[in-house]
Amino acid sequence: MQKRAFGKQGYEVSLLGMGCMRLPRAEMPDGSVDVDREKAVEMIRYAADNGITYFDSALTYHNSKSEEIMGEALEGRRSKIRIATKQRLHSMGGSKDTMRMNLEATLKKLRTDYLDVYLIHNVNAGEWQGMKELGVIEEYEKFKSEGMIKAIGFSFHGDFPLFEEVLKSYDWAMCQAQQNLLDGDNEITEEGIHLAGQKGCALVIMEPLRGGGLANAPGDIMDIYKRTGKDRVPAEWAFRYMADKPEVSVILSGMSTLEQIKENIAIFSSCDILPNCLSDEERKLLAEVKSAYLSRTTIPCTGCEYCMPCAQNVNIPGVFERYNDGFMFDQFDNARRSYMFLKNSGGDASRCTKCGVCLSKCPQNINIPDQLKTAHEKLDGWRES
Repeated sequence: MQKRAFGKQGYEVSLLGMGCMRLPRAEMPDGSVDVDREKAVEMIRYAADNGITYFDSALTYHNSKSEEIMGEALEGRRSKIRIATKQRLHSMGGSKDTMRMNLEATLKKLRTDYLDVYLIHNVNAGEWQGMKELGVIEEYEKFKSEGMIKAIGFSFHGDFPLFEEVLKSYDWAMCQAQQNLLDGDNEITEEGIHLAGQKGCALVIMEPLRGGGLANAPGDIMDIYKRTGKDRVPAEWAFRYMADKPEVSVILSGMSTLEQIKENIAIFSSCDILPNCLSDEERKLLAEVKSAYLSRTTIPCTGCEYCMPCAQNVNIPGVFERYNDGFMFDQFDNARRSYMFLKNSGGDASRCTKCGVCLSKCPQNINIPDQLKTAHEKLDGWRES
């Protein structure tokens, strides 16, 4: 298993990390869906026993069951692995006491006395100010002084300007952000990757496969990969795109089957999956792959946000992005799951009243109300364990 330095923390971790947000699920006798606990424990133990040393979870993953399952699976293996988990602002309830209780509950569920990294979860434009007002970083420093956590980090969804502000606001041990071969111009962008490296902040990459979409390529994109003559599955090309970047410490994968874990361990055990592992020709090929994926979108939304804000709080670009992703990857499971989170936050298309205000604002002349209705019918209905 390839390893890399974890920022300035003085130790190495496996380049492949296991994200525990997509553990295997099973339908229960009552028709509900829940984590398949037996399979999940088996998977996590296999990962820990076969070279993966970095495990990531969060207070709320799998209806707050992920940490508990991790704790059961990793008991007896604590000395050889690193655990990172997180809580977000809304889980703190505006209270420092609640913040502490959450951490204490997390430690109990994980069956450990300390966390290697404790993250402020999902730092975004809407929550960053609230985090500063509550004094979250100061409380985390108290947890660190008490030995409950070893290092402080944050996970991030947003654009580069906010990422730069957050990253420069504190001497973070690590940051976790979304990047993949499609998102080089989105989220923290390539510039954010370089900035993290310049600051010596461990960079943990989430969504390297874009919710699993990049693991299985449509036929036209497979034809591009095949031109190289190299026997690599699409997932390996996506992983190599991120491994190529020397600033990256860990590439998280939310693996859902034991077979996925075995395949990914084999990929990350290759002797050449190193910084700068891609040739110039391969980088050009992956740029072509990106263009081919983007050409498969059906709603010509550019994410300009001229249609925003919506009076009914519909996240119009977010709805269209998820709908387009389903067509881009030739599968809608991940898009539907992501749409569920959008719906839970009150931004789904069902709120559209067809007021028509957005129509005159769209430079692409999209019939937004009708397309929102179409997207909702296609995306709604995901059940989460």
